[in-house]
Amino acid sequence: MTVPPPQEITESTKASDGVEPKRNQGFLPATLDELKLVVWPSRQQLFSESIAVILMVTLSAAAIAAVSRFYGWGAAQIFR
Repeated sequence: MTVPPPQEITESTKASDGVEPKRNQGFLPATLDELKLVVWPSRQQLFSESIAVILMVTLSAAAIAAVSRFYGWGAAQIFR
């Protein structure tokens, strides 16, 4: 059984944005390099998506509470 040789970093294996992967880099510097690649949302996008999440969580909680109360009422009618 033969083991293939380790893959070398070539032009085709580099990241598409031209950033060459760095070897032997510590956790913190690697994390900071990754954070530089993040596309951060604008203030308006952050606000509107936060409102959408809060609205969906509120609606979901209301739906779960309604179903729970309905089953509670049904159980009270059956098991008096």
